[in-house]
Amino acid sequence: MSETITSQEFEKVELRAGTIIEVNDFPKARKPSYKLLIDLGEKIGIRRSSAQITQLYSKAELLGRQVICVTNFPPRQIADFISEVLTTGFILDDGEVVLSQIERNVPNGSRLA
Repeated sequence: MSETITSQEFEKVELRAGTIIEVNDFPKARKPSYKLLIDLGEKIGIRRSSAQITQLYSKAELLGRQVICVTNFPPRQIADFISEVLTTGFILDDGEVVLSQIERNVPNGSRLA
């Protein structure tokens, strides 16, 4: 069973909508990954994220897709790249990641409630 948290603890995690505006290969990453540039709206701006999603998603199908990102984790260095936000997804038994999906387009930067 998972550890229980309070609603106040959950509210500290900023989950926001963003649109992928650029996708690049990330050959220096230990596991196959992409470097993503994500537009998180006027208030937050454009942020970088590394995502291990190369097996299930092509660069073309990611471009323009809205994703859900954690925007208030500290930046994390992965090889020679600084990942500024965490792009969320569901980890399958084989280790592949299926991106969290937004059912309808929302303004970039919108917060998940």
